[in-house]
Amino acid sequence: MELDELDRLWERHTAWRLLRARNAPLILSFLGTYFIEANRGAAPAGQLVSALDDFLYNIHRSEPDRYPAEPASYLEDWAAAESAWLRRFYPAGSEEVHYDVTPAVQKAYAWVEGLRVRSFVGTESRLQTVVELLRSIVHGTDVDPDSRIAQLERRRDAIEAELVDARDGRFEVLDETAVRDRYQQFASTARELLSDFREVEENFRTLDRSAREKIAGWEGGKGALLGELVSGRSDISSSDQGRSFQAFYDFLLSEGRQDELATLVATVQRMPQLSADQRLRRVHHDWSDAAERTQQTVRTLSEQLRRFLDDQVWVENRRVIDLVRSVEASALALRDAQPRDIGLVVDEPGVPITLPFERPLYDPQPDIVVDSMLSPDEIDIAELGDLFTQRFVDTARLAENVRAVVPPRTTVALDEIVGLYPVQEGVAELLGYLALDEHDITIDVGDDEITIDVADALGGTKRVRMRKVQVTRA
Repeated sequence: MELDELDRLWERHTAWRLLRARNAPLILSFLGTYFIEANRGAAPAGQLVSALDDFLYNIHRSEPDRYPAEPASYLEDWAAAESAWLRRFYPAGSEEVHYDVTPAVQKAYAWVEGLRVRSFVGTESRLQTVVELLRSIVHGTDVDPDSRIAQLERRRDAIEAELVDARDGRFEVLDETAVRDRYQQFASTARELLSDFREVEENFRTLDRSAREKIAGWEGGKGALLGELVSGRSDISSSDQGRSFQAFYDFLLSEGRQDELATLVATVQRMPQLSADQRLRRVHHDWSDAAERTQQTVRTLSEQLRRFLDDQVWVENRRVIDLVRSVEASALALRDAQPRDIGLVVDEPGVPITLPFERPLYDPQPDIVVDSMLSPDEIDIAELGDLFTQRFVDTARLAENVRAVVPPRTTVALDEIVGLYPVQEGVAELLGYLALDEHDITIDVGDDEITIDVADALGGTKRVRMRKVQVTRA
């Protein structure tokens, strides 16, 4: 690449600007996890703010001063025109703003992922893929019937020979290295497909935007404009990108192909010689979801364009354009002229005036005295004893006990925690463990029964029989 082109990309490309950003680790980590890894589409602002708030909370537990701004402020900055890492819009029929990640973020995220050190880099499968693609190009463009027949006969002979070997029990089995090589190629291609869909969707929006710009500046008749738009839509459908996407979508719509993909993915994910990526278990469903979102975008854009071209809308649009141009012409005419009058005309018969003296004076209210004293003969000594012997269970202390014993992403039995931190407040403390409501602590009650010894208020010991409880840290 030429130096001038690299300079332009360095200055203008959104993905490169993201990599230079001060908060790039936060942006890539959160948006990559929320949108790209999970294959999510557009999300409401409230939902995204809540997710970012949880994300920042986990960071602030170890680094309180890092990323001090509010979650909503971060989202607004990322969606600003000078950033353009998030697309901010209102979906049809919704009054809440939505956010969606842009293709530039996916490019930057994929580049950063490529920086990871890989313990195994496969080359054989990619070479085979290249050879198969070249063979497909050559034979797919061959118009000579004899050549095609010869090629098909060679393939038939090879298959028949392989059938004979298989019937005799002779066939080649891929070794562990070859399986890992091909799985790595599959995982890489599967993720690239997911990222391609968002770029395809963005390209469709760009084409739609150009059509709207053409409508806004059209000087001719409506019939000629419709002809231009229909031609443009045909160009979109017949473009390389349009035909490729439609072929892919038709492939996914095939029930037989879907069943085959599901069977193949499930079989590969269960292979013992692979450390399978669990995120790829439903990758074929993710492809379908991403393709459907792209199709829905195309349908929505087409519907909006149809409404935009409605007769009434067309008239209103032309009227707005004429008014804007009239305002622009008036502004240009008055640009060099000094204003003759500077003032303000108020269409009111008078100005309402409220004087401070019209407000009522402060009227103090008498104090209310409550006599809550009891006579000595009304005091019950037993009730007073119950009052002063009440016990308080500090749930914050219980949560700290859990965090001290259970490491993150680990599960420990409740009786083990109680063994290290003996119960001080009786059965109420056990119930306090079961009622813990912390974002990083999950309580699961099993079917097995256990017994736990607890101290009572009189200094004795009671044995409590309860269901076995598992405590999990997030």
